[in-house]
Amino acid sequence: MELQKIGQVSKDYGISARMLRYYEQVGLIESLRKDDYAYRVYDESAVIRLRQIIILRKLRVPVKQIISILNNSDAVQIVEIFRQNINQLDNEIIALSTVKSILTRFAEEINEKADVNLKLLGDEVLFSVINSLSFSDNQIKETKEDLSMKELNKASENLNKLEDKDVRIVYLPPMTIAAAYASGEGCEGKALDMISRFTNESGLLKIKPDARSFGFDCSGGATGIGENSQVYEVWVSVPDDMEIPSPLVKRDFSGGLYAAHVLRAWDFSDWRWLKEWVNASDKYDNDWGSPRWVSPETVAGQGFEETLNFYNLVQKGSNMEDLQLDLLFPIKEKG
Repeated sequence: MELQKIGQVSKDYGISARMLRYYEQVGLIESLRKDDYAYRVYDESAVIRLRQIIILRKLRVPVKQIISILNNSDAVQIVEIFRQNINQLDNEIIALSTVKSILTRFAEEINEKADVNLKLLGDEVLFSVINSLSFSDNQIKETKEDLSMKELNKASENLNKLEDKDVRIVYLPPMTIAAAYASGEGCEGKALDMISRFTNESGLLKIKPDARSFGFDCSGGATGIGENSQVYEVWVSVPDDMEIPSPLVKRDFSGGLYAAHVLRAWDFSDWRWLKEWVNASDKYDNDWGSPRWVSPETVAGQGFEETLNFYNLVQKGSNMEDLQLDLLFPIKEKG
């Protein structure tokens, strides 16, 4: 098998280049570098490992458990991890079956008595049964002994779709920003390194411990699966009168309303789900592309990825798998 470029692997397997780099950082796969060649390439063993990861993720196995499974030669421990997930699914199946039975009972009683007061909802015994049900974040819609990848994808689509309870509406206030932007492969890491170095050298967190940091692709539109960011910008909020050293630049962010959702998986597909939620909303309009700052150097007016634990990331260091990001999609109220 010939070595495959990162873009080709991304397109073949529907995994973003960012996700592939994340899998590398946590030690799940390894890439190679050819002499005088700028991009990552993958050999057959890396592609096989990637297929294993994809299957386990489709089966709702968390990344931390996948690391234990694929990097562990102890069969007993691996079996125990699978049994933990099976037990979790069993509990969910029982809970969902109970919910189905109760909803069926509601429907039958209303149909028979034409009574829409739902007196059953006041039943103490019913309340104790419902209150005891437990669901994890990995609820399932259906179970089969042998699920095809197509069925797994369909189930994953249903599970990942955002509901109102998954989205927060937040207002970002106006703020002064120190911005670092970089281009080419690894531009995200380069820009983040510049901001981290500036934050440490300036003692920013002693002056402004509530500093917030945002990052976003500003290549001229959001990148698609298999496409690398060409230009990436990282921000940190600073006091209005703070001097910003070159090559960083100062920006004035005017603030605005955003739909917020915590990133669940590092393939960043949650951006698509968040966009779909915004477009389907009866309260808010999509405001992507409306400039909320002036940027002669890069594109302005897009969504952000906010580092939620920025203070710890800079002050204490942080493992990639512990990093939390909030996706922030620009919106405006209808009317």
